[in-house]
Amino acid sequence: MKPYLAAALQMTSLPDLEKNLVQAEELIDLAVRQGAELIGLPENFAYMGEEADKVAIAERISTTTEQFLKTMARRYQVTILGGGFPVPVGKNQAHNTALLIGPDGEELSRYEKVHLFDVNLPDGNTYQESSTVVPGRQLPALYKSEKFGNLGLSVCYDVRFPELYRHLSKNGAEVLFVPAAFTAYTGKEHWKVLLQARAIENTCYVIAPAQTGQHYDRRQTHGHAMIVDPWGVVLADAGEKPGVAIAPIDPNRLSQVRRQMPSLQHRIFA
Repeated sequence: MKPYLAAALQMTSLPDLEKNLVQAEELIDLAVRQGAELIGLPENFAYMGEEADKVAIAERISTTTEQFLKTMARRYQVTILGGGFPVPVGKNQAHNTALLIGPDGEELSRYEKVHLFDVNLPDGNTYQESSTVVPGRQLPALYKSEKFGNLGLSVCYDVRFPELYRHLSKNGAEVLFVPAAFTAYTGKEHWKVLLQARAIENTCYVIAPAQTGQHYDRRQTHGHAMIVDPWGVVLADAGEKPGVAIAPIDPNRLSQVRRQMPSLQHRIFA
């Protein structure tokens, strides 16, 4: 692997599939023009609306989104992660699926979100992802790439469960994807520190695309899509508006950190 530029896109997705994909394409184009070769889209990038409304049109979202990702990857000759969209698994149910697509439009890796966001927050908002989403039953597989290093997938709420990332790092992960739609309430306290923790404890790069702003009703997300290096240094932060966080992924930096802090070699418990 040689150094390359990665991009974590930041969107304000709405309950409108077509508008969201237009926004996504504009940001992909922006990232490519800045030199990005590996691009991540956030959770719910294709549709950000009420769970019941989303699952009602999940078949259309799934089919359209998968074709969109393949078209974008081929058109721009990049590798793209679609960070979370519904793939139907039954009546009024879907998997929250992250999909990695290569420059030839072929599927490289697929992960179905395991940890579902069922939470009553102190700000009065209640989230019940499990009302429509079926959790995945498998830990994410590692995608091994000569060009980009060993890539591990996850989605949003997974970031609170370090055992998932330890599984990936034990299997050789070098770059961790954390596409998200983090709530504004939890994001201001937890988003950055969780990403840094996952990077530091696994000595991996973290690429974290994000949703930001107001989406519908009271649904508001934190933003701050970012890329974090293996030492926990934030290399790029997209702030609070739609845009792109772009930064180099450098194998020399990865090797340096792992030499200086060889914690993965010092594990006592598997």
